[in-house]
Amino acid sequence: MEIKERIKQGKLPEHIAVIMDGNGRWAKNKGLLRAAGHEKGTTSVRETVEICAEIGIEHLTLFAFSTENWNRPRIEIKTLMKLLVSSLKKEIDTLMDNDIRLTAIGCLDNLPKKAQRELNEVIDKTSKNSMMTLNLALSYGAREELLNGIKIISQKVKKGDLKESDIDETTVQEHLYTFNLPDVDLLIRTSGEQRISNFLLWQIAYAELYFTPVLWPDFRKENLLEAVLNYQKRERRFGKTSEQLN
Repeated sequence: MEIKERIKQGKLPEHIAVIMDGNGRWAKNKGLLRAAGHEKGTTSVRETVEICAEIGIEHLTLFAFSTENWNRPRIEIKTLMKLLVSSLKKEIDTLMDNDIRLTAIGCLDNLPKKAQRELNEVIDKTSKNSMMTLNLALSYGAREELLNGIKIISQKVKKGDLKESDIDETTVQEHLYTFNLPDVDLLIRTSGEQRISNFLLWQIAYAELYFTPVLWPDFRKENLLEAVLNYQKRERRFGKTSEQLN
């Protein structure tokens, strides 16, 4: 039986998030510039998006560029921004053909103007698509997201628009970048690293974590399916006992 046929439709994660790690190491292992790793990684993005759409994943968030990544060498940042623009232009037909809506989270104002324009254009063109949401985390940091939300909530309390006693988890969720997305069910990180790296800290509170040694440029549809199969074998208890779930 092929791996795709082993996927149980009734136990799919609603929201998958991916930390796409290992582009630089992939390039170094092959004696190439880091840019080659980032460029090769775009194939992995395409395959991941396509297979998620095929099996029925509703939401996919990809960690494309963190707030900390701005500290990388200038030439690498320039390459990444060029790749972002060229990839968006290239993949618009794929998004439309697969009924995929593009969204983005993070401090998007920090992106180069050209990247912002291209991003907004694709977001606008795909806004009515409904089969799957592809969410790009760009210039994103979870601590910054939480701080931003806390500031907005505190301003509302100060103005009298919100009572302190009414603040609950739902209030916090409504003030995150991902206010219109469900919590993450499955978090995948490639390249063998086993850390969260300031990614969706609130949203992954009950996510299943899956770490693979595969470097991102080598990540293919089969690797995504393996992660989903692993997820489907797990028992998600959310603080309860197995007996309570049964």
